[in-house]
Amino acid sequence: MSQARIAAIHTVTVSLPAHPDLVVRGAKGPHDRSDFLLVQVVTTDGLEGYGEVSATPLWSGEDGASAQHFVRGVLTPALLGKRLAPVGQLESVMDKVLAANPFTKAGVSTALWDAYARTLGVPLAVALGGPFREEVPIKLSLSGDGPQLDRVYEAAVAAGFRSFKVKVGLGVEGDLARVSRARALAGPGAFLGTDANGGWSRAQAREAVRGLADLRPAFVEQPVAPGDLEGMAALRSFGLPVVADESVFDSDDLVRLIRADAADVVSLYVGKAGGPGRAVAMGRLAEAFGLDVLIGSNGELGLGAAAQLHVACALPGLSTTLPSDIIGAHYYAEDILEKPLNSNGIRARLGDGAGLGVVPRDDIRRRFT
Repeated sequence: MSQARIAAIHTVTVSLPAHPDLVVRGAKGPHDRSDFLLVQVVTTDGLEGYGEVSATPLWSGEDGASAQHFVRGVLTPALLGKRLAPVGQLESVMDKVLAANPFTKAGVSTALWDAYARTLGVPLAVALGGPFREEVPIKLSLSGDGPQLDRVYEAAVAAGFRSFKVKVGLGVEGDLARVSRARALAGPGAFLGTDANGGWSRAQAREAVRGLADLRPAFVEQPVAPGDLEGMAALRSFGLPVVADESVFDSDDLVRLIRADAADVVSLYVGKAGGPGRAVAMGRLAEAFGLDVLIGSNGELGLGAAAQLHVACALPGLSTTLPSDIIGAHYYAEDILEKPLNSNGIRARLGDGAGLGVVPRDDIRRRFT
């Protein structure tokens, strides 16, 4: 076990616009810009670990400003001087001084895991118990209507993507038209799912699922409100796989989902789970109860995407039929990494570097304070 201790925790804020032709427009509005807090953990043996807080206030109640306040004023004082390993114990320390705020904790947790894996000289996926694979199939969201949808699709294909999910939950008639147009663009054999972000009522969800049958979507994600597990369970009788996303943040949510038999697949986030180790633990629990698992997205940037990839590779039960949402290498107008993640739009591939295997660009590393 590493004897290194936490010597310092630094942060820097980053705000980036999405690629203009890839902006996601869903039931909760457009996601055209993201604010991030990047976290740097420095150990007593001089190693650095990096993490990323990817938080959208409308969805998670967290943002870069709240994250910076809590990291600097609450989490850092509680962690400084403590041994780097075991990281799970440090996560418990964070829970004792700060309630909720899983995305903020996940940014610090990722930096701790990254530093720990670097002390071992192994990729993060190895420190998490894997890897069970070295590459992960990925997909991208399509949204908008008419010419706007066409532009998004063309930009997605130009970026290399061949698997997609369509944002719905905006009104059944328009949703069906949007999926129909996406199916026409992508072709009859393309992988195409749907994501309502909880935007349908139960009645709308039943109507939409019936109307979607001829378009052969691969799944429907979060069709009704996050707390309506009974409504989700009822939709499973239509034969279209139901993916739970906003319904599951932590292990308690996952247990409730399992007990309600409310989904076929669970979409896990490093951010929702509170860090890489907890995301892997949730994935293993889901697998034990027969749920498929994929890695979902909150619009992560480069460091967050790398963490997603390592978690995906550390999960023994990652879905073999549904691509994950590891899109950070493509979604934003610029990359903050010194060397881009190995992603071609069809799959993201694990490297052999220690920890996350990536670091921020030099100009960003100089801004950490």
